[in-house]
Amino acid sequence: MIEALRKIILFSGSERKEIYKSIFVSFLRACFSTIRIGAIYFIIKGLINDRTDTEPAWMAFTLMLVSILGTATTRYISLLMQTHAGFFMSANKRLDIADKLKRVPMGFFNKNSTGEITGITTTVMDTVENLGATVLVLVLGGLINTLVFFSMIPFLDKRIAVVVFAGIVVYMIFTSIMEHGTRIMAPRREKGKTKIVSEVLENLQGMSVVKSFNLAGKGDIRLRKAIDEYRDSNMNLEKVFIPTTIIQNIVLGGFKMAIIFLSAYFYLQGSMELITALMLSVIAYQVFAEIEQTDSGLSMLRVVTASLNQVGKVDDIPKLDIDGEDFTPRNQDIAVRNICFSYDSKEILHDVSLDIPTNTMTAFVGPSGAGKSTLALLLSRFWDVNSGSISIGGKNIKEYTLDALMSQMSIVFQNVYLFEDTVENNIRFGCPKASREDVIRAAKMACCHEFIESLPYGYDTVVGEGGATLSGGEKQRISIARAILKDAPIIILDEATANVDPENEDKLKAAFEALTRNKTVIMIAHRLETIKNADQIVLINNGSAETGTHEQLLRDNPVYGRFIRMREQAAGWSV
Repeated sequence: MIEALRKIILFSGSERKEIYKSIFVSFLRACFSTIRIGAIYFIIKGLINDRTDTEPAWMAFTLMLVSILGTATTRYISLLMQTHAGFFMSANKRLDIADKLKRVPMGFFNKNSTGEITGITTTVMDTVENLGATVLVLVLGGLINTLVFFSMIPFLDKRIAVVVFAGIVVYMIFTSIMEHGTRIMAPRREKGKTKIVSEVLENLQGMSVVKSFNLAGKGDIRLRKAIDEYRDSNMNLEKVFIPTTIIQNIVLGGFKMAIIFLSAYFYLQGSMELITALMLSVIAYQVFAEIEQTDSGLSMLRVVTASLNQVGKVDDIPKLDIDGEDFTPRNQDIAVRNICFSYDSKEILHDVSLDIPTNTMTAFVGPSGAGKSTLALLLSRFWDVNSGSISIGGKNIKEYTLDALMSQMSIVFQNVYLFEDTVENNIRFGCPKASREDVIRAAKMACCHEFIESLPYGYDTVVGEGGATLSGGEKQRISIARAILKDAPIIILDEATANVDPENEDKLKAAFEALTRNKTVIMIAHRLETIKNADQIVLINNGSAETGTHEQLLRDNPVYGRFIRMREQAAGWSV
């Protein structure tokens, strides 16, 4: 239990002070509750002494009013603090996760389901947000409040104090048994929760395939299995909770009856005054009420801890080394020296070396799967090389901070992703402080201003997730406008024109010319015109790389000659 509470406190971070204040206010609430016992005391004393005046009633009324107002106020303040702490400690963690995911090797996303990360940042974090701070206050505040009420009993009768203490001990034993059961079941429940999110996302993303093969209701076997497993984990958790809770209630009920019986017995025996016997019963009930509140926190504690363990998986994701220097190079000369890179055990590049001078165009060509995109993305540290080095401006890219390195590059991918936001914000994404005028200027250079103006709300039109409401050519030109606005000195084009429709080709050509003017350009392309016009060509084949001009490679490298002939044949195809 202590370790679980400590884990929540550490997770709360800067919100820890809100939780501590909430616990203190919860203690004040207990103090106001004790005033209520004073009110009951005056009523009972008045009845025992046959008082006919209104003084006991007014005393009881005043104390009860103070107790009710104080309890309500402190409860309200405590709940506000818990809500504040729960929301912000979860929000801060979500932001930390988002920031970390920007700095992990891309290989992580190849090996791991993005659905699991989505599940962690949504449903699992919701558990922490809604219960994390509340559980901490319930447990710690409940324990403190129990001590407050219990401390009154020995002053009235030490014998009853022993019985109450025994009841607390027995109750906590059964609580420990339940806590041990949830330690096993709760992690399975949280894992099942993330699994459902993962499978739902995969089904949504693959819905077009499911429909095209008429598999509606049949292609979701894994989702149904995930739902069944989550149901079973919840049922198993309840099977632990329910019997133990019933036993706990029986234990509490037995000790409450024992206190009433013993109080009555001691009174009849003459060793206890009537008012003491009655007040002990009231206070003992209050002690057990606080214990039940503490137990409700303990029953949720393991669930929250299991959620925190799930969230902790993100902390174990390897990060690219970002302890670099915020450095701006004097030039963009790129030097690749003897690099090797593998996906797991499959080697993609072996002992590759090349130079890319500033303000030149370099084309990467080669068979599919040869490593063209991999080499381009190694330059931008989407992955780290296994051996060798890559430098920009004479400085190893590992010695840059990731932000400083990425400020030197703009990447236009083959498959463009636009966010579910306005067109303007999608263009501004790489340069958040840009003005509307800057956005329009970049859009005009990318030849997309006219079609943007024709949209229902112009630049304020919200595009669908992934840019689903735009055509491929329109998305591509917006991505070019985004890169133009960023104005980075190095441009990487990863087969950016591969899927462009013919009517957009001329506009895209003009957009690319605007983007690449006076830049260091690295282009992965298959078009003969692009390849021939490059300052140098890097042929990547079987893990190695050979550099030269079009004429040199055509003359000296039979693989390149075969590649060019295939391109020429493809260009002449017709239907």
